[in-house]
Amino acid sequence: VQLLESGGGLVQAGGSLRLSCAASGRHFNWLTMGWFRQTPGKEREFVAGISWTGDLDSAEDRFTISRDNTRNTVYLQINSLKSEDTGVYYCACTNQQEIETRASQWHIWGQGTQVTVSS
Repeated sequence: VQLLESGGGLVQAGGSLRLSCAASGRHFNWLTMGWFRQTPGKEREFVAGISWTGDLDSAEDRFTISRDNTRNTVYLQINSLKSEDTGVYYCACTNQQEIETRASQWHIWGQGTQVTVSS
């Protein structure tokens, strides 16, 4: 499986953004998908996750994750953007059903997409 993120860019504070992550390969329906973000000097932190059974978890209510199994794609909607949301957003997947918040528990990562929020 390979993951490719898109949708990042420069956004004003208070705005919204939707990131996409397209997965290649087979068995997307059986993968738990997640989004993490990383800022310089900090560890990669959990943003949101969705299991193959539809279970959801997110760090904040502003983050909404969804998936389209017909397109092998997972999305992250971020509302009410803040300057502290600035960072590189990574898509990840695992074959574990449980949504782990620890980055070390995820097996495959995308290259990341930069999100910059201007105040």
